[in-house]
Amino acid sequence: MQSATPNREVQPRPGAEDRIDVSVKNPVRMSMIFGRIGLLGAGVAGCALALAAVAQAQDAEPAPPAARGALNIPENITMFGNRSPNLRRATAIVNGEIITGTDVEQRLALVVAASGNKISAEETERLRMQILRNLIDETLQIQEAKVAEINIDEAEVDQTYQRVAEQNFHQTVPALDAYLRKIGSSPASLKRQIKGELAWQRVLRRNVQPFVNVSQEEVRELLDRLKAAKGTEEYRIGEIFLSATPESRATVAENGKRIVDQLRNGGSFVAYARQYSEASTAAVGGDLGWIRLAQLPTELASAVHELSPGQLVGPIETRGGFSILYLIDKRQVLTADPRDALLSLKQVSVDFPAGTKPEEAQKRAEAFAAAMKNAKGCGGVDAVAGPLGAKVVSNDQVKARDLPGPLQSAILQLQIGETTPPFGSLNEGVRVLMLCGRDDPKADNGPSFDELMSQMEDDRVNKRAQMYLRDLRRDAIIEYN
Repeated sequence: MQSATPNREVQPRPGAEDRIDVSVKNPVRMSMIFGRIGLLGAGVAGCALALAAVAQAQDAEPAPPAARGALNIPENITMFGNRSPNLRRATAIVNGEIITGTDVEQRLALVVAASGNKISAEETERLRMQILRNLIDETLQIQEAKVAEINIDEAEVDQTYQRVAEQNFHQTVPALDAYLRKIGSSPASLKRQIKGELAWQRVLRRNVQPFVNVSQEEVRELLDRLKAAKGTEEYRIGEIFLSATPESRATVAENGKRIVDQLRNGGSFVAYARQYSEASTAAVGGDLGWIRLAQLPTELASAVHELSPGQLVGPIETRGGFSILYLIDKRQVLTADPRDALLSLKQVSVDFPAGTKPEEAQKRAEAFAAAMKNAKGCGGVDAVAGPLGAKVVSNDQVKARDLPGPLQSAILQLQIGETTPPFGSLNEGVRVLMLCGRDDPKADNGPSFDELMSQMEDDRVNKRAQMYLRDLRRDAIIEYN
């Protein structure tokens, strides 16, 4: 493996810098089981824990004789020799460092547990191969740190592990240790992954970040474009990018379709992006941040324009591969979003007795709604709720955007003292929300000069980091068993 020095120049592939120009990139808020560790704050990337959902390209179909070139391979073959299932051997040896089957299985156990043990045998095998590739990359990153004489102190790894236990699992370190062993993983496996993340961030900080430059003129031009675009729509998009060559195009397209199917069946987009996307945004769950459609290739812009928040499209063929896009949200540039209003609400609810029939529930809901109209504002709610046997709960720190979609629309149309239509279910009873106060958001002034420069620098570092890792893979000596 070649030695990396502070002067090593990491060249991006042609077109990598201009494929997507991200104007405003906000850190994605992850709802995965582990979430984002944030090893370096708002720096290059968070800890990419192997909690991805499952879907990976199956091996390509055997090539027909004409495609084998000069190889003389008979159609019917007999395999000579058999690997003993009782002989434990290394899965791969990376520049002399062993990755065992145990390493793979312990990392796989994390993914299976995060997926609720709902992974088929076929998908598990594909995921196992993907995890092996991840472990190879992780090993290369740790080795590169050693070459650069970057040492990660075990105490620092333990501190990060403790933070993961407390912030992501809401457990003590001993409790997390016990949980990992229970699901078939181990504390050592997770700590090694943390160490790999820390090591790679230090390598990038030394060998990549010093050579990334964003001029003040570039930042000013982007700020001017943002101001000129005030009031126009911008979109927050997640992307999974799968690179493809003419030879691998069909296989990659089929893999993309499998990923889309998994996502539509409830898979986490953030998890899939972190595991499979080959774009620089993989480390932040594929989040491109807030961008305008003009910044996307035409074929992607046309597809996104037809989406509503929460919808998915792809795989779409574009330059260099295929993209799967997820519309997280959309808004108007530098314009206050009504959904950011801070609301003061009172919730009034009535439970249905056990065995209540739907028609009876409908009548009780109508009577409840009619009674609530006589409340005459939030001050009169308790007097009306008492005779109904209703419960009253107050909350004056509710953001409109945190409410379910149908309730968002209803609550933003209310005046102070008005109530939403009744909602609920036979099991949960019927309830209404009364608006007691509303603080409208101020217009968004957009990112500051320093924030925008930092975001642009991070984006370029991420792109060069991808090229860096590709160099390490190319130079590595890897033996498979």
